[in-house]
Amino acid sequence: MKIKFKILTLALAAVSLTNASCDYLDVVPPEQPNLKDAMSNHDRALGFLHSCYAGTDLDKPVSYLSSVNSSTDETTLPYEWSADSQWDDYATDNVTPINQDWIWGGAYKYVGQCLLFMQQLDATQGVDYITAEERKQWTAEAKFLIAYYHFVTLRRYGPIPITDSYIPQNSPTDSYNGRSHFDYCVKWIADKFDEAAADLPAARSSQAWGRATSTMCKAFKARLLLYAASPLWNGQFPYPNWKNTNYQTPDYGYELVSKTYDASKWQKALDANLEALKLAEGDGGRQLYNDEDYYSRQQLNLPYAPGISDGDYSTMPEAQQKFLKTVMKMRYLVSTRENEGNKEIIWGISSQNTMEAQLPHRILRASNGNWASGWSGVSPTLFTVEHFYTKDGKLPGMDPNFVAQEDWLKSAGRAGRPDIINLNTNREPRFYAWLAFDGGDFGSRVNAGNPLRLQMRNKDLHGYNPALFNRDHSVTGYLSQKFIDPRMEVNSNGGYNWGNSAPTILMRLAELYLNIAECYAALGQTENALQYLNPIRLRAGIPALTNADITTEMPIMEWVKNERFVELWNEGHRFFDIRRWAEGPKYLGEGHVKALNAEVVAPSFAEFNKITTAKIPVKWTNRMYLNPVFYNEVYKNPQMVQAPGY
Repeated sequence: MKIKFKILTLALAAVSLTNASCDYLDVVPPEQPNLKDAMSNHDRALGFLHSCYAGTDLDKPVSYLSSVNSSTDETTLPYEWSADSQWDDYATDNVTPINQDWIWGGAYKYVGQCLLFMQQLDATQGVDYITAEERKQWTAEAKFLIAYYHFVTLRRYGPIPITDSYIPQNSPTDSYNGRSHFDYCVKWIADKFDEAAADLPAARSSQAWGRATSTMCKAFKARLLLYAASPLWNGQFPYPNWKNTNYQTPDYGYELVSKTYDASKWQKALDANLEALKLAEGDGGRQLYNDEDYYSRQQLNLPYAPGISDGDYSTMPEAQQKFLKTVMKMRYLVSTRENEGNKEIIWGISSQNTMEAQLPHRILRASNGNWASGWSGVSPTLFTVEHFYTKDGKLPGMDPNFVAQEDWLKSAGRAGRPDIINLNTNREPRFYAWLAFDGGDFGSRVNAGNPLRLQMRNKDLHGYNPALFNRDHSVTGYLSQKFIDPRMEVNSNGGYNWGNSAPTILMRLAELYLNIAECYAALGQTENALQYLNPIRLRAGIPALTNADITTEMPIMEWVKNERFVELWNEGHRFFDIRRWAEGPKYLGEGHVKALNAEVVAPSFAEFNKITTAKIPVKWTNRMYLNPVFYNEVYKNPQMVQAPGY
């Protein structure tokens, strides 16, 4: 059965594909006057294909204003930024069919772009400037993108219309389709990924890095099936009676969601993730990033980590050296490219996040007297701080060797750094790699070749001061330095050297390990879950888990979920993980954004280091499991039903 959906007006938009060693066709030929011209020679046809990739940053996972990052329990933003984008609407349940992110329209636009490309490619049969092998691979690339755009729509909106043929804009409304049952959508998308994989290479040369591979196809199919096995779509959807009214899915009728639990979905997800991991680590050439000496080759010093080292690097025992090298390794995991030895990224795009949002105020005063400053807005929550592990690989509140909870907010008494609190000492390498705190260091070279020691209570430097910094400040007393190249430097003239432009990660190998661990945990196979969880922990510099660590207080699934939280922190997963686990009220309920008392001008040590609730009026209602579609989609399509609750 051909399922049709009206395609929005298309443009042959430019796209930048991430490239490990060169800027591969960053500029696609501009919009052509007609389709025939767009396919008139090899370069134009290839440019048309590249334009199909332009939608891959629609739901970019690290955009600081995106709902995907700033409406969860990982980070928050100053509420003064609430007029910027829709991030706060997703945090405060103010999304409507009018103001929601337009992922739906953008994704279907690029589905149409891909279908149109395939149509026009087929019309060029017999030309000598496109080889048979290119024709096969280009078609497979378009199929991969069609599957991918359907997937990013599905995970936002739930059951969606499936579009598998190009339909002109003047199609009658009775040819539009409604939503298909979620399980039907999953199978269709998974099959499309498999079709594409059959005709794609497992890996690409550096000049084509970022274009579709069979490894990418299998990895995204694996993620898709993990989502489908998860509680929200496996018997726990809070609106089980939501259904179509005048559109039927083949074999499902008017139903849109499954109402009963099906353990076989976890087995299917497990099989898909095992297949994807085998391909990725085999012909795909992927491996967990483990370069502990890259920092040294970049002529950087080891970082400061309170409780681990006081900075006397020449006399550190081997274990301390190993720990601090792991900190640098984890920074470079998310800020290096393949030609720098990073083979963990399965797919990335060159579109970058705005790093100024993470940088502190007043990094240094330049030679002309002006301050070089960031916006200091991306603020890790206290939930984040408390859920990264201790150096022994346990949660701070469950580690008998960690400081007692009543003393967490007291000074740790570190030599020369009295502002550092106990909670920020003796933590795991990822904590020091990606977070920054009062009295600690930000970066390696950011301050004219040196780390910047943060003074988060100082109103004239890095602290809260609306008179100086207007609406820009840390909400929680913490800053994020994830994704920032350790080589990033502000020089004495006030100029910025951002270091390397690393890809924005859409999929990396560690996720497959965590997916497999989750599937095994859901199937009650603890030993197998540990087999895939522990490589991620060991790479991060914390001890492997044993059966003795699995308790009623911390069962295997909770270990898996927390490891996922830490390892993939702020990479765009949490928004979807909380939803697919059907745990919105648990994590995103009213008042969940806890913080240090950072939104005070020049607070005392005691005043700053007390727990407060951020002023953002967050709340959760179950309608937030899905995005609404734009009201006109329902108005113009008699087969379409709106998401429940909107």
